[in-house]
Amino acid sequence: MQKPPQPQDFALKETSPNIGAGSVTGDKLSCTYDLVEQMQYLYVRVVKAKDLPAKDVTGSCDPYVEVKLGNYKGVTRHFEKKSNPEWNQVFAFSKDRLQASFLEAVVKDKDVVLDDFMGRVIFDVIDIPKRIPPDSPLAPQWYRLEDRKGVKVKGELMLAVWMGTQADEAFPDAWHSDAATVGPEGVNNIRSKVYLSPKLWYVRVNVIEAQDLLPNDKSRYPEVFVKVMHGNQVFRTRISQSKSINPMWNEDLMFVAAEPFEEPLFLTVEDRVGSGKDEILGKCVIALQNVQRRLDHKPVNTRWFNLEKHMIIDGEQKKDIKFSSRIHLRICLDGGYHVLDESTHYSSDLRPTAKQLWKSSIGILEVGVLSAMGLMPMKTKDGRGTTDAYCVAKYGQKWVRTRTIVDSFNPKWNEQYIWEVFDPCTVITMGVFDNGHIHGGDKGGKDSKIGKVRIRLSTLEADRVYTHSYPLLVLHPSGVKKTGEIQLAVRFTCLSLINMLHMYSHPLLPKMHYIHPLSVIQLDSLRHQAMQIVSMRLSRAEPPLRKEVVEYMLDVDSHMWSMRRSKANFFRIMGVLSGLIAVGKWLDQICNWKNPLTTILIHVLYIILVLYPELILPTIFLYLFLIGIWNFRWRPRHPPHMDTRLSHADAAHPDERDEEFDTFPTSRPSDIVRMRYDRLRSIAGRVQTVVGDLATQGERFQSLLSWRDPRATTLFVTFCLIVAIVLYVTPFQVVALLAGIYVLRHPRFRHKLPSAPLNFFRRLPARSDSML
Repeated sequence: MQKPPQPQDFALKETSPNIGAGSVTGDKLSCTYDLVEQMQYLYVRVVKAKDLPAKDVTGSCDPYVEVKLGNYKGVTRHFEKKSNPEWNQVFAFSKDRLQASFLEAVVKDKDVVLDDFMGRVIFDVIDIPKRIPPDSPLAPQWYRLEDRKGVKVKGELMLAVWMGTQADEAFPDAWHSDAATVGPEGVNNIRSKVYLSPKLWYVRVNVIEAQDLLPNDKSRYPEVFVKVMHGNQVFRTRISQSKSINPMWNEDLMFVAAEPFEEPLFLTVEDRVGSGKDEILGKCVIALQNVQRRLDHKPVNTRWFNLEKHMIIDGEQKKDIKFSSRIHLRICLDGGYHVLDESTHYSSDLRPTAKQLWKSSIGILEVGVLSAMGLMPMKTKDGRGTTDAYCVAKYGQKWVRTRTIVDSFNPKWNEQYIWEVFDPCTVITMGVFDNGHIHGGDKGGKDSKIGKVRIRLSTLEADRVYTHSYPLLVLHPSGVKKTGEIQLAVRFTCLSLINMLHMYSHPLLPKMHYIHPLSVIQLDSLRHQAMQIVSMRLSRAEPPLRKEVVEYMLDVDSHMWSMRRSKANFFRIMGVLSGLIAVGKWLDQICNWKNPLTTILIHVLYIILVLYPELILPTIFLYLFLIGIWNFRWRPRHPPHMDTRLSHADAAHPDERDEEFDTFPTSRPSDIVRMRYDRLRSIAGRVQTVVGDLATQGERFQSLLSWRDPRATTLFVTFCLIVAIVLYVTPFQVVALLAGIYVLRHPRFRHKLPSAPLNFFRRLPARSDSML
């Protein structure tokens, strides 16, 4: 069931940017910073001044430096009453906007009415030297100040002036002429930054039993449960079956915690004395810094903790001195799991928490964020539409944020970033946002999302530079809209091909996920908590990576019900099954003698295979090998991207879109309708996920021979050839006997971890990457 291609406007476009990758140039820059176009800047480092003349009545001066180039003017901070000030500030003037042939550095004295001129240094732009990293930075020199007529005056200024590119180490912290309109308080919000996600741990609390509880009402059997809190996470055990002062539970509760551990575990033992009424029988506070860290499935030692009894007497809280009640717990930080904080379909990292369990990296990923084109106006300023765009990329624990290009619908960033890759079957996510916090600090509201791009690394050929313009697509209540395009240069470099191919036989997740699996509902709840922790920690960085940005990048609402997504997943299944339907129709045609010659040939082949059954398997594998080789010519030559046809984004009914953008819980007026509607959406959301997972399995079968993942298809095609040869020389009866014995083997010889073929299959790419 072949769907028509999506509109050309929404398609991926190959580009030819002027970058150093693949070309041989004499420029040293192209070796290390080769995935972006070079941007020339004139840099001025204002270091310090000495022997400045006194201008005030007090016999001192309040000096600052003004660096001018045409209409652009950068100003250092000023010092009170100091004739030998040190600034050490860098100014960067974009070469595209050079409007003058002279650069002027003027020293001024800050005054209440009019700032006094103290002297200046002038440079001819043509004579300014060029610096190319990895050359060392240019050494600053002392320059005598001159007056407006060119006569030397008292005082000297130490400067370094050079022409460079964005590869210069002075670039990130420099004042930019591009952002001259941004006030001093907004500059911090527009610079490029690298962030690290906090290190996340699963905390396992096994509540075993309590002893010698003291219920307030001795005349009834206590109904005791344990409540454990960590931050905003709260979990309860069930009410103990043994209704006594020595209750037992033996229940596991799981939490997510982030290093550094800021909040302890608060544990309370409570008695259900009536409906909605609980009495606290004891409290306990446990610091996570002191909790044992576990790397495997071996149980940790249990410990008894004393319960403090808090009593309220005359409105004051007093602590009982007796520690008679106690609770038996087994607590550990589970380092053998990978803490999921992203949507499972688009994971960028699958390593366990504990560093001791990490394997060596298999490659590096380099991304050049070049530019964006045709961005939509995201806000109005002075009565006209404007956009202050920046790009965020997330892979593994490292988040990068480019600088904000102020007031431009076609921003050029030309910034290059690098990540270590530990698993090729991971996804990098890139998002483009409008900065809402430039003019007026934090009063500007939220950062608006412009669009998102995902690239699965396993679909990239090693050492090839991909230069494409990706459409930025966003679904609105009014329909799918293209909000612009982002131009990227991507290169995945393989460090060890053997290690990478070996990864295809490894389980996707760490060992603990298979030996002690967590339930789907538990994983979903923990993932939600992990997202909240990551977004909270990154929003506290300086400058903050805002909550709305982090949640959009982590697909916080990807499991919500949507009629459109459910339809899309259904048609994905139909697309996978269409191949089987085509084979069925072909067999039907053979049976009905639609083409007599083909039918006779099939009869001959069938008789040969019945007389010589040992040829059946080698023939099938050889046929798969030939199909794989045949399909090599039509292998995809570009990474997958958002597909509006596949997502059914362009064909959704307005009412369906209205339902998708409805608030959760729903905004319907009736309480009963709201309850039913929310329940329906929750259940349907799970059905949608299951349907999508079925489609994913079928699409993985399709990708075995489609060269979507070149390494996986190479492995499979090679395997088919080897199996075909082995089966040609091995008697069929021997193969059948060995296969039967292997399938029926004793559980003692079975392993809890998935087999290598199953691991290989789970790593194959599906079309879920391309869904909007």
